[in-house]
Amino acid sequence: MRFLLIEDNAKLAGAVMERLQLDGHAVDHAADLDGAKAYISAADYDLILLDIMLPDGDGREFLQDQRKAEKRTPVIVLTARSAVSDRVSLLDLGADDYITKPFDFSELEARCRAVLRRQGGVAANRKTYSGVTLDSTAGELAFAGSSHSLRNRELRLLEVFFNAPGRVFSKSHLMDRMFAFSDEASENAIEVYVARCRKRLDGSGAKIETVRGLGYRMVEA
Repeated sequence: MRFLLIEDNAKLAGAVMERLQLDGHAVDHAADLDGAKAYISAADYDLILLDIMLPDGDGREFLQDQRKAEKRTPVIVLTARSAVSDRVSLLDLGADDYITKPFDFSELEARCRAVLRRQGGVAANRKTYSGVTLDSTAGELAFAGSSHSLRNRELRLLEVFFNAPGRVFSKSHLMDRMFAFSDEASENAIEVYVARCRKRLDGSGAKIETVRGLGYRMVEA
């Protein structure tokens, strides 16, 4: 998954990014609203983590503008305000969830998972194709009565393919889904992770095939 973190506290932002990256997510960080708007114009995100009090404006106005523009990317607000009226106001503006500072990182991770599940449906954490099941929560691939633990990048890449079996994904698209702008990665990295995922699928009913000149897709083996 690719996240956008909008937070002006550098120490907090660094800690959040480190925690989410350990889960295999690509995370871009904007310290203000201008930076956030630049990122949004250049990439698509699965989830936005939004602070309210920012150097160049109010995060609530940013959220309101996103919803007026009919942009449905889920948003979790990071807020220091704990009053019920403040939380209700955020939800009414279009926030999908909120978490009150200071927060435990495990709670933030759980809220991210919950919002993404709601976005994709109750079964979004488990997808099955051609007898192969990908469990995003457990980080496992299962087929033929056995399960295999996945590394974070392998899991994120397989999520892309399991979300749209048969669809061709270019290397540039996969780069966009797996890596943040700050990551030092080339399209060769995609070849490495595709090769690893092919090994994970070896002996199953699914495979990742190369579509010459276009990219990769997952098909029945």
